[in-house]
Amino acid sequence: MERISVFDVFKIGVGPSSSHTMGPWIAARKFIAELNSQDIVSLQIKLYGSLAKTGRGHGTDIAVMLGLCGHHPTTIAVEKLDGYIEAIHRDKKLLLNDESLIDFDPGQDIDYIFEKLPFHPNALTFVAKTGNGDVFEETYYSIGGGFVIQEGDSLAEKQTVELPYPIDNELDIIRWVNETGLAIPDIILKNELVWRDEQTVRTGVMEIWQTMLACIYKGCHTDGELPGGLAVQRRAHKINATLLTDVDYANPEQWMQAIQTSGGSFSNVTKWVSCFALAVNEQNAAFGRVVTAPTNGAAGVIPAVLMYMLCFCENTGDDDIFRFILTASEIGSLFKKGSTISAAMGGCQAEIGVSSAMAAAALTQCQGGTPRQVLMAAEISMEHHLGLTCDPVGGLVQIPCIERNTMGAMKAITASQIAMNSDPEKAKVSLDSVIKTMWETAQDMSDKYKETSDGGLAINVSVIVPEC
Repeated sequence: MERISVFDVFKIGVGPSSSHTMGPWIAARKFIAELNSQDIVSLQIKLYGSLAKTGRGHGTDIAVMLGLCGHHPTTIAVEKLDGYIEAIHRDKKLLLNDESLIDFDPGQDIDYIFEKLPFHPNALTFVAKTGNGDVFEETYYSIGGGFVIQEGDSLAEKQTVELPYPIDNELDIIRWVNETGLAIPDIILKNELVWRDEQTVRTGVMEIWQTMLACIYKGCHTDGELPGGLAVQRRAHKINATLLTDVDYANPEQWMQAIQTSGGSFSNVTKWVSCFALAVNEQNAAFGRVVTAPTNGAAGVIPAVLMYMLCFCENTGDDDIFRFILTASEIGSLFKKGSTISAAMGGCQAEIGVSSAMAAAALTQCQGGTPRQVLMAAEISMEHHLGLTCDPVGGLVQIPCIERNTMGAMKAITASQIAMNSDPEKAKVSLDSVIKTMWETAQDMSDKYKETSDGGLAINVSVIVPEC
C-alpha cells in the first residue's frame, strides 16, 4: 500500500478546502512544471463533478489561477491573495509561473462541467496551446487532503519507499508494538526517518503546531462577517472575549497562560474547545493560513483537542505535541489507505470523522493510554461519525462545516475518556472493522450527500449566494 509521511497528512496551506482548493492548486503547479517553459499562448481549465458543483464556493477557480501563476499554498502571503485575483479578473491576463503573460478570462477560460469522470468526483483538466499550434492536455484528480493523482499515474510504480515498520492496518501497529516494545509515535518516528533526519522531523512538526496555534490565535482575535455571501458571523472572537474579560496578553504564549488560569470547570473547558475549533475554521473559510488535518474542512478538530490537552491536561509540552501529531498522522494514514479522506467520495465522515478519530487516538497516547486504548479511542470516535453527510450550504465551507469541527473535537475527547477507562480486550468493534464499515458506507451513500450541495442542508436552508 501507499507509504504516507507525517508531512503528507499535515500540510500547511490555505483554506477553505483541501480537496477543492489545495488539491487543484497543487495540480496547477504540477501542470505548469510539466510544460517546461513552452511558448503558451492560451489556456483552458475544465472542472468536473464536485469541483464544478461547489468549486466557486470552495475557491477552486482562485486556487488554479494562483497555482498557474507559480504561487505556493504554503508560502503565499494570504493578505495579498485578493489582490492577485482581482488583477487577473480586471486585466484578463495570467502570468504563467511568474514568467510569461498570456490572455486569460476566468469567466470564459474556466469551464464548470457537472458530470464526473469515472476515477474520482474531483477532476480537473488543463488544456494549453502553444504559438505553433501544439496542444498540451493533462487531467488530475484531487483525492482528498491535498493529495493529487495525475491521470495515468501508477501508485505501485511510484511507491519505492521501504519502511522499517510498514503499517497498512490496525494489526500491523499491534504487531510492531509487541515486537519492538516501542510506543506508537516512536514507531512512526522510525518510519519517518526514512524520508528525513530526526531534527528535520521535529522542526517540521513544531512548525505545524506553530501554524495551528497562530491560526487559533488569529481566529480568536478577528471579528466580522465571513466572505462568500452567506453573511455568517464569526463567533470565536466573542467567546474568547467573554471568557477572558479584562485579561491582558500580547502574544499566543501569554494568551495560552491566561486560558490555563481561566478555570477548569466543565462548562469553561467545553466553551474553550468550541472556541478553538470555531477559530480555525472561521480562518479557513476566510482563505486564511491553516494546516490540513487531514483536510481543510476538518482543520479545527485536531488543533482544538491539542489546545485542550495543553491548557487543561497534564502534559510535557513540546514532547507531547510531537507525540500527539505523530500518532494522529498514522491514524489518518490508516483511513486514507483503507477508506477515504475525501468528502466527495465518502461524505463528512471522511473529514470530521477521520479528524476526530485522529485526535482521539493522539490524546489517548499523550494521556498515558496503552497502544490498544489508543486504537480503541480512534474506533469509538469514528463509530459515532459513520454516515455523516457533506452538504455545504451554498457550496461554502461554512454551514454546517464550521460547527461540525466543534462536535468532532468534543467527540474525540469523549472517545479518549471512554477508551482510557475501558479494557480493549473486551471491545466488540475493532478499528480495522470500523474503517471497512466507513468505506462500505461511503460507497452506499448517495452522491447528493458527497460535497455536491445537491442534498441535505444545502437544499433545505434558503440562502441566495451571489456568483463569485
